[in-house]
Amino acid sequence: MTPETTTGASIVGMILRDDVNFVALIPAEQMKLGALPDNIALPASLIRTISMNERQKLVRKGLTRMIDRVSVTVRASSYREQVRLIRLIREGCAGKVGDIGNGKNVSILAAGTGPDLRGPGDSFEQSQDFRVSYDA
Repeated sequence: MTPETTTGASIVGMILRDDVNFVALIPAEQMKLGALPDNIALPASLIRTISMNERQKLVRKGLTRMIDRVSVTVRASSYREQVRLIRLIREGCAGKVGDIGNGKNVSILAAGTGPDLRGPGDSFEQSQDFRVSYDA
């Protein structure tokens, strides 16, 4: 991953792929950016960018402060599994600071949990949103 491809979604994805407790439940091949195929094995997670805000470049450092809203959606086979996964996602990502992946000066705040939804094949879905700030 190069600095040009660093996004809030890619930063959150790196954190989740490095989280042993999360990967024990959702292997890396069942974590996707952009879209989940309907036939993916459960449980699975989708990490996507909801919005991106770009601040003015920092002249001395040549960096741009980015603020992305990122949503992590889980698709599970039971409500209990859905709740457990959302809790792990929130605990694993919220409050993280520092240099993460290619993101410099990263700061991640929880930004709300979405409603319970029914997904394909009567699966259980819910999303956890984050506000991811970083210098790119």
